[in-house]
Amino acid sequence: MSKCYDPQMHTAEHIMNRTMVLLLGCDRSFSSHLNAGKSKCDYHFHRDLTDAEAGELERRVNGQIGRSLPVYAEYVDWATAETLVDVAHLPSGVDRSQPLRLVRVGDYDVCACIGEHVENTAQIGAFRLVSHSFTPGEDGRQGVLRLRFKVG
Repeated sequence: MSKCYDPQMHTAEHIMNRTMVLLLGCDRSFSSHLNAGKSKCDYHFHRDLTDAEAGELERRVNGQIGRSLPVYAEYVDWATAETLVDVAHLPSGVDRSQPLRLVRVGDYDVCACIGEHVENTAQIGAFRLVSHSFTPGEDGRQGVLRLRFKVG
């Protein structure tokens, strides 16, 4: 059973997550709400983005979208999956006796996912980072960096 996400937004989320890892060295988002009009992703981080970082994030995401990358799912055994993705963040109820569904965005991103996606990044349209905000954590712990975005 797959989540009922907007395929364009969901695929853009994959690209944005990989770009955040590469650009800022953080983990993929820990929470997201993906809607056809506007979406958001939350990241554990220690500060807000600078304007330059926000612009660079938008530029890099659009660069990957513009590559017209194929988007496809594959099922792999767990031993293979553990060499490709971080399985530690998967829900505890996932059946390890069954192959794991991975979604690939060309040569740019791979992650475990049950959602719906476009077949090619050219179907996403332009990515726009609408806003970003930061909420500090308590007692010096990492806070939450929230990114809001649109596509189309």
